[in-house]
Amino acid sequence: MHLAEFNIGTLKYNWEDPRVADFLNNLDHVYDIARRSPGYIWHMEGEDMEAAQLDPDGPLGGNPRTASTLSVWKDPQCLHDFTFNTVHKQFYDRKGEWYDPDQGLRFVMWWVPEGYKPTITEAMQRFHHLEKHGNTDTAFGWDHLTK
Repeated sequence: MHLAEFNIGTLKYNWEDPRVADFLNNLDHVYDIARRSPGYIWHMEGEDMEAAQLDPDGPLGGNPRTASTLSVWKDPQCLHDFTFNTVHKQFYDRKGEWYDPDQGLRFVMWWVPEGYKPTITEAMQRFHHLEKHGNTDTAFGWDHLTK
């Protein structure tokens, strides 16, 4: 099995606002590092993700300030190493500049078969499952993996 992860947030400001420029201007750099990271399998790319985020009838609701990532990793350690031991951590630490800190849950993980690419619909179902039920084998956060 591999590990899928989905994170979602609503930016405080529009994408064109200079206050999110550093975030926006480094997305490709951070994705390039992810692609080169040990254990990286796949992530939903730009145009597909943008279309999913902007679809008013889709599972993400069409908010133009939505920022999300859907990816698959070999295992939790590989995702953890990328998240907290690469340049990604510098941007993660600055999330309060770009996202409202009161948004609540913004991240979910779940197991997928090798070779499987999850959909945005599935990701949101897992996200809502975690919101409603807390950590289960169906959807979980980091703390579930350390038990």
